[in-house]
Amino acid sequence: MLNGLTVGGVGEPGTPPDLKSGRPERGSRVRIPPPPLKFLKGTNPANTCLKSGAWESVTEEMRGRWTLKDLPPEVRPRERLARDGERSLSDAELLAIILRTGTQEETALELAQRLLYQFGGLQGLHQCSLAELAEVKGVGMAKACQIKAAIEMGRRAFESARTEKVTIRSPSDIARLLMSEMRYLDREHLKAVLLNTRNMVLDVVTISVGTLNASLAHPRECFKEAIRQSAAAVIFVHNHPSGDPSPSPEDISLTRQLVEAGKLLGIEVLDHVIIGDGTFVSLKERGLMS
Repeated sequence: MLNGLTVGGVGEPGTPPDLKSGRPERGSRVRIPPPPLKFLKGTNPANTCLKSGAWESVTEEMRGRWTLKDLPPEVRPRERLARDGERSLSDAELLAIILRTGTQEETALELAQRLLYQFGGLQGLHQCSLAELAEVKGVGMAKACQIKAAIEMGRRAFESARTEKVTIRSPSDIARLLMSEMRYLDREHLKAVLLNTRNMVLDVVTISVGTLNASLAHPRECFKEAIRQSAAAVIFVHNHPSGDPSPSPEDISLTRQLVEAGKLLGIEVLDHVIIGDGTFVSLKERGLMS
């Protein structure tokens, strides 16, 4: 019988095949794998999922039998990237390319979708630890390192590009510079944007991490890098993990202390911007600097 069933006679169990001829000896048992899947034009269920890169219409039985190589080229993430460019791919498809392989139960694309769902998207993958990621079934330490390395490369590319010839003309420029980095932080981070005499960004430095108060944000620490890099002016920026950028009385009090300290040092404090979840507040625009 064919298609995965026994061929030949009953024979002695465990009799090896004839390795030279490639044919089984009489009486041995041999498993013949089922034929590979064939996709007929217009009948591939994955074609209904091209836009999202998901396999919602594929049954569990089908998933157990398919790999990405079984799919037509037009739905494979790597081929789609080569043809249409990286911007055309979903987060799951990009992650599947980094993973390269899946498991016996999941393709790389399905594993990528599960990871994004489990950790809450790309931001969750960025914030989780290497150990947490490696513990996920189908990931392991090697794939976890690949994911973390790819995310870190993206972060460094953003970091290196954001300070190149950026001129600050308004609080909106500060928000564009730091919103994507600071809006999801789970603790308050105080940063200083150092500027030259033409209001071009020299550097962005982190001053403190934790609840913002006068003890964590002492003027000595706040202006240390500004003095070292001979900055002409500085804009202070911090985030509110709650997502609400409304300034607290402590925020206003600290800002006024920093303005006075800047006057003594000859470094102008142009603004203090508070970052929320997609929103921001400029204390200068609200007249709260003095």
